[in-house]
Amino acid sequence: VKFSELVEAEVAARPNIEVVHGEVTQIPEGHVVIAAGPLCSPALSEEVMKLVGGDALAFFDAAAPIVDASTLDMDVLFSQSRYEEQGSGDYLNAPLNKEEYEAFIGALTTADRVVLKDFEGGDLFQACQPAEEVARTGKDAIRFGAMKPVGLTDPRTGRRPWAAIQLRAENKEKTAYNLVGFQTNLTFGEQKRVFHMVPGLENAEFFRYGVMHRNTFVDAPHVLDGTFAVPGTGVRLAGQITGTEGYMEAVATGLLAALNTYAEAIGAAGVELPRVGALGALVGYATDPATVGYQPMHVNFGLVPPLEDGKRRSKRDRYQAYADRALEALDAYLATRPDLFGGDRS
Repeated sequence: VKFSELVEAEVAARPNIEVVHGEVTQIPEGHVVIAAGPLCSPALSEEVMKLVGGDALAFFDAAAPIVDASTLDMDVLFSQSRYEEQGSGDYLNAPLNKEEYEAFIGALTTADRVVLKDFEGGDLFQACQPAEEVARTGKDAIRFGAMKPVGLTDPRTGRRPWAAIQLRAENKEKTAYNLVGFQTNLTFGEQKRVFHMVPGLENAEFFRYGVMHRNTFVDAPHVLDGTFAVPGTGVRLAGQITGTEGYMEAVATGLLAALNTYAEAIGAAGVELPRVGALGALVGYATDPATVGYQPMHVNFGLVPPLEDGKRRSKRDRYQAYADRALEALDAYLATRPDLFGGDRS
């Protein structure tokens, strides 16, 4: 909510921007950027699909439950981030022994679901797999994922628990906690029953149950060019409708689409950011015609070209090298574009 408020205030404060609230049901004439997310209205979605001339893709996106902190059993839960000292860290941990874990997984995998179908891999956004779908791949799948206990010590036993559910504060007051990694497609009644099996959550009250919704996006690699334009039109797309996932990614792709629209309007060359940077790598992936089986994607290091010097580095040093290379490449690129940027990244 705070992020949205800040973005809206920033836009509204610009003297050259007129904000008009209302539903857009038709694509305006001329240069336009359609920056739409998962709540893009059916009317506008239909117009976009007509424009791109390709098939829309869809995936199921899931969110985790949020519980009331005052209803948690703090005699059982303990505060610790993995590999940090007890009593420190950003997470609460609900420890489970082997018997509790196996009972919980049994209930999780057999509980009633909202969408009554067996998901195929292409139907699920991989970063938001429902926990019960992960659990169905093997009884220890979650114990090596969202529930891995490594780096944690249960203060009641002095030992590492068999498994643990981590809870992350949803607000700075820490009155609400999100069950990390437990986005789910279970019915609300089943969520209450299953999660009440977790030690420390027996009496947890839910501010929000986990939910699942269908999200629609275009086949960007085959209907958009490298500037996010629909070729042959004055229209560009940005945000989740292009399959670029994430809050910052949505803002960044909107800005990039706007810059390219401006460049086109003044007859300048399009903006093609270096692929070694975060946004350039994401855009490269999202608009590469060779991309097969396109799925929504966040910025991540897997999209960035590998370092070419052959040096062996720790993960921290490797990521720092990626960052240094990206900034160097961005400065070099901006120096060639005084027509748009004045030659510096600020």
